[in-house]
This record gives sequence, structure tokens and C-alpha cells, in this order.
Amino acid sequence: MYTPTMFHRLAAEFIGTFWLVLGGCGSAVFAAKFVSDGVSVGIGFLGVATAFGLTVLTGVYAFGTISGGHFNPAVTLGAALAKRVEWPAVPGYWIVQVIGGLLAGLLIYVIASGKDGFSATGNMAANGFGEHSPGGYSLCAVIIAEIVLTAVFLLVILGSTDDRAPKGFAGLAIGLTLTLIHLVSIPISNTSVNPARSTGVAFFNADGAPAQLWVFWLAPLVGAAIAGIAYPYLFGRQDALAGRPVSDDALEDGRHRQPPAQGGATAG
Repeated sequence: MYTPTMFHRLAAEFIGTFWLVLGGCGSAVFAAKFVSDGVSVGIGFLGVATAFGLTVLTGVYAFGTISGGHFNPAVTLGAALAKRVEWPAVPGYWIVQVIGGLLAGLLIYVIASGKDGFSATGNMAANGFGEHSPGGYSLCAVIIAEIVLTAVFLLVILGSTDDRAPKGFAGLAIGLTLTLIHLVSIPISNTSVNPARSTGVAFFNADGAPAQLWVFWLAPLVGAAIAGIAYPYLFGRQDALAGRPVSDDALEDGRHRQPPAQGGATAG
């Protein structure tokens, strides 16, 4: 069986993160509040949450066997701590994830600018707290929500890709979990749980988003670290799983060398 090279893995992470930000943030910018002939036909919170979930669901099934389908620096950190991906791969994953997110943000900005009267300031689906929170939630509330929801997200990712989990359903579980996370936290922080997603649109959004970006790196990484460290102790560890995808049955008979772990995917 073919083993993906590092180039292939990084390409998969780049495209997957690009797709997550384009599909998720793009739906928020273009479709959330769309009005036609004076009638609101926008997709609202439910539609945006579903869009984020669908980007991850499709991305995991498309690219999960190549790179692990992280599309999220927090997921990569959690997977490394849980020994689902090798540490030397982490910097490269983070770099291409951020670049993919930024290019998706740029594309959203370019397309949106084609509409008369569009202003990117405050309208690029950026994350925020205080006056930049959709519901006016405080910094403390946003940090707590982002840590807890990212930790839960990682636990679902690690559990659904565990050797003991039913095969073929990880993408569905991960995508639905991200949808639920957005339904909970769009009013709180506009939902990050993904530093690359937040970075991808913050600088185009301006209006305080770049200054608050540190929260949406710190909180998701802390949540992911908690889950990555806790999972093996809560649910057991098989050392043989380290550094390879738990869903690849061919590895059980040693027919090829260990490829990257299918650590899951993000977003948000």
C-alpha cells in the first residue's frame, strides 16, 4: 500500500484548511444574512454551523487517509500529544494550515469586494470577545467556551479514529460534532476552536480582530492539549498506534511502513 510523502501530507492539509475556511467563513459572509427582494433568505446560524460541519466531514473523507485530516493547528497538537502523529510533522502542518486559511480569507475578501457597498471591516466572520462577540460575551466566557469545546472536539476526534471505533464513521462523527459546537458557540465567540480559521479572516476583518487573535490561538491549543494528554489515560493507550493511522487495517499485518495518523479535522 502506498505511503504518502510529507509533501502529499502538507498538500492535503493546505487544501483541507483552505476548504474549511472558504466553506465555513464564506457561508457566513455570503449567505448568513442574504436578502432577496426585501425578503431574508439567509441561512442564519444553523446554516453556517452546518456549512462548517460539512467542510470538515468532506475534508476528512477526502484527505484523512493522506494527512490525517487535521485542518486545524489545535487538532495537530492534540494528535501529537496523543501519539497519533509524529512531532517533527507539527511545524509543517501548522504552517500550511495557516497559509491555507489566509488564502481562503483572501479569496472571500476578493469575491465579497465585488458587491457594491461591501466593507470588509467587521464583516469577515472574525472571532472576538467583548464588543466583538456576537452576543457581547466577556473575555473569560469566550476563553472557557473555546477551551472546553476544543477539548470535547479532540476527544471525539481521538475516539472516533481509535482502533476500537467502528470503521468508516469518523468523518461523520467529527463533522456533526463541529456543527454542534458552532450551534453552541456562534453567539459566544463566532466559534473558533481552530487557530487557522481565526487567522484566515482576522486581518481582512480588522475592527479589533487582529488584536484579539491571541485568544483564538491560546484557548484552542490549551483545550486540545488537555484532550490529547487526557485521552490515553481516560480510555487506554496502545503504544503500537503511535505514529500511524488507527483506521488502517493493513498495518496490522505489517504490509507497509507506518504512515501519518488519521488524527481528525477542524474548524472552526
